[in-house]
Amino acid sequence: MGLHAAYPPPPALLAQLGGSPDADLARRQTVTPDRNRGRGAMSNQSGRFERESRETFDDGWGSLETLPAFETNEHEEKAKTVITRNTSPDIAFDRSINPYRGCEHGCSYCFARPTHTYLGLSAGLDFERELFAKVNAADRLREELGKPRYGVKPIGIGTNTDPYQPIERKRKIMGEILEVLHETRHPVTIVTKSALIVRDLDILTEMAKQNLVHVGISVTTLDHKLSRNMEPRASSPARRLEAIKLLSEAGIPVRIMAAPMIPAINDMELERILAAGADQGAKAASMILLRLPNEVRDVFREWLLHHYPDKFRHVMNLIRDMRGGRDNDPRFGSRMRGDGPYAFSLQSRFDLAVKRYGLKRNLPSLRTDRFTAPKQDDPQLALF
Repeated sequence: MGLHAAYPPPPALLAQLGGSPDADLARRQTVTPDRNRGRGAMSNQSGRFERESRETFDDGWGSLETLPAFETNEHEEKAKTVITRNTSPDIAFDRSINPYRGCEHGCSYCFARPTHTYLGLSAGLDFERELFAKVNAADRLREELGKPRYGVKPIGIGTNTDPYQPIERKRKIMGEILEVLHETRHPVTIVTKSALIVRDLDILTEMAKQNLVHVGISVTTLDHKLSRNMEPRASSPARRLEAIKLLSEAGIPVRIMAAPMIPAINDMELERILAAGADQGAKAASMILLRLPNEVRDVFREWLLHHYPDKFRHVMNLIRDMRGGRDNDPRFGSRMRGDGPYAFSLQSRFDLAVKRYGLKRNLPSLRTDRFTAPKQDDPQLALF
């Protein structure tokens, strides 16, 4: 692979890291910036389930080979089922829907990245560019809601990949899902960092009148430059705050989500984020500490090495201080908030800010008693 396929880390950084495992990570060459422009990941390493791995190297041909930029590829998928169940004790819902696999927002810290390795793809650049649209999601949802034994509880959407990422502008799968939920009066909670959600303001407003919808808007920073580095294809912070205002003015309960908080990168903005959300009409707030499960660990550390090499050791040491000396703590409960003095200080700041800005921890419970099973299209099925 030619010289334009990868680039090495600066020698000064390697000297700073010494012989640590982080130095080994730094020596692993990543793709050149012109190939992953507008992307969060710095590499496209093979998933942990693959028998073979990819590695960039200089084959001696110099600049004769110039590889094209990574483009976004859309794939259509026919889902067998669309409602996913979970039993996690630290998550407020037991079922969710993900209209898409992969997410073009390109958040370097996204905990959903490892899901792409189950498809034989990379949690790095593949996660951002190889997107799978569940084109029959609305039909499958209608079928599942129509089952006689279906028990109604709020469905979470956007809990894995963002339902309003750029591909939704064309596919409109989320819009179709909302139509089914509105028709059946089914409660739903939506999480996004995209201003595209205001496209569905009319149907969300009608659902809010029946207490059937909550929306969470994730705002990680108010710094436009930092946002473009961390989440390159997500809506700007200003547009997300505008979405909070429009949703709130329409009577839709909105939560401002300071998530994730990354020590020494955006955690100093915690109070400003919550204040901005409250000013735009948000009624509740939440905070989640950075998580680095499986492949996310290396994707984030590569991003950190590229954008903030001078902060790399400091940031990782703070993360390990909050994770019992490890890069990640997968235990229920602690995985969301961390442990230790730094995590305790961050939580105390959050508690004071919530009180100061008149925000709540939880939005009012959604109604489940309004649910009406969807109509059967098949007249034969309607007999039963």
